[in-house]
Amino acid sequence: MPLPDHLAWLTDTGQRQNTACGREVQIWALTPQEDATILSSWAKHFREHYINDTDLPIMVSGTGQSNAEYLRSTLFPDRAQGSGPSLRSGDFGEILVADYIEHFLGYWCPRELRYQDRWNRNDSTKGCDVIGFKFANAVPGPDDELFVFESKSGLRPSLAHRLQDAIDDSIKDRLREGMSLNAIKRRFVDRGAIDDARRVERFQSIADRPFRRINGAAAILDDAVFAGTDLTVATAAAHFNQENLRLIVIRGPDLMTLVHALYERAADEA
Repeated sequence: MPLPDHLAWLTDTGQRQNTACGREVQIWALTPQEDATILSSWAKHFREHYINDTDLPIMVSGTGQSNAEYLRSTLFPDRAQGSGPSLRSGDFGEILVADYIEHFLGYWCPRELRYQDRWNRNDSTKGCDVIGFKFANAVPGPDDELFVFESKSGLRPSLAHRLQDAIDDSIKDRLREGMSLNAIKRRFVDRGAIDDARRVERFQSIADRPFRRINGAAAILDDAVFAGTDLTVATAAAHFNQENLRLIVIRGPDLMTLVHALYERAADEA
């Protein structure tokens, strides 16, 4: 699968830091450029997490709105009101992490349904943030992998330690995993995508069908927030899957401005 153009802006810095419990944290950098073609492609990719472009005309029909008005008022989190801005930053982080594990690590990551089935545009979707599946061979086997990732965005200064928040939420995934897999499977069944539902089903009982479980925690941080975050105080000592836990920080300049720009372009170019 070709790498989406915007992921050329996501690079491994080679920098590593260790947490208080000795876990390694990878540091990646997101460095967007003023390239209208790539930004438009990224905005389309972003928009289609909320609605397929082929479905947009029928959904807009009867509303009296333009495509852009419909997206802003009905599907996209609000730019300024209530929980909208934090949801925008959270969705951005989750989608970026999903891009990372799909295109850099080679997992199947069916994430669009998570956003397309959202009833309230300013209310986050419950369950595990990002789930990836990897099949080692044509026949299911113990080398198949389930990657469950928690993502937390810190795009504005605050007292929160977003990597620690992601680690703590990752601990909760032990209980949420089964419900999240069921939700993904249900969405595929509802759409008649039975083959995809079966692929998810393969990971619903590790006792009957062994596989390798990997957990991850990611913090997506504006450069200013990154500069004020001490990653070495974070700890995953209480995590249930310490031996298969991946930690990553993605940093970048003025990321909230980028987030709003992507949403605006995604609406205007629909």
